[in-house]
Amino acid sequence: MTFKLGLIGAGAIGADVIDLVAREHSGEIEIPAVLVRQPREPDGNGPNFTNDPEAFFSHQYDAVLEGAGHSAIIAHGARVLNAGSDLIVTSVGAFTDQAVYDGCLEAAQANGTRMLIASAGIGSLDILSGAAVGGLDEVVMTVRKDPSAWFGTVAEGQYDLANMTEPTVIFEGSPRAGAASYPQNVNISAAVSLAGAGLDRTKLIIVADPTIDTHVIEIVAKGAFGQYSFVENVAVSETNRKTGKIVAMAVMKTVRNLISPVVVGV
Repeated sequence: MTFKLGLIGAGAIGADVIDLVAREHSGEIEIPAVLVRQPREPDGNGPNFTNDPEAFFSHQYDAVLEGAGHSAIIAHGARVLNAGSDLIVTSVGAFTDQAVYDGCLEAAQANGTRMLIASAGIGSLDILSGAAVGGLDEVVMTVRKDPSAWFGTVAEGQYDLANMTEPTVIFEGSPRAGAASYPQNVNISAAVSLAGAGLDRTKLIIVADPTIDTHVIEIVAKGAFGQYSFVENVAVSETNRKTGKIVAMAVMKTVRNLISPVVVGV
């Protein structure tokens, strides 16, 4: 039976998933429709691109992958779950709004569907969520990106990003506040929080660092299990300085897991 996958958004993530399905999983995964902001003509035998939510939801999906930002989760997340489809979330920062999270959770519980939080740009969520079972005392996450990654955010009005010469902490607080203020940059902090100590008990430090040209992310956790640290140093996406190349790769791994008879890391 062909797995029916819907997409919300056809940016870097959506485009890579469409290409992956066409190249490697055409007989196993079908993408009936993609919900986009601007309609476009389908490419050959590709999916139907529509900006009409009613047209998009006229199809039945096993799962819907969101790759279009917080507004997409706010507008369509609960509806996906109410329609009987699992929802794969990449814009996890949308759940810093408790009402949005609660609405999606209630829809999932009422319909036997699931919110699948994609690891996307961050690793070690399996270890962190396992450690959380025994209790966590502290989780600290530090996100370092070069100053260009913070243009278009609240930091642009607070710091001279263009002329920054040394690493500068531009935010320190909870992921609930940080992911809401930097929605395109630190969705990963919301994923880490949901896996571990929660959005209010996790500490997030954001650094604009002119000495690097990659994204360096560190998680340090302590609890009943002991302690661990995780660091990743990832290449930056050519199409979006705010995100790393690993994001699209990891989302494609998530899509593969939907149909794979073997899933590693659950």
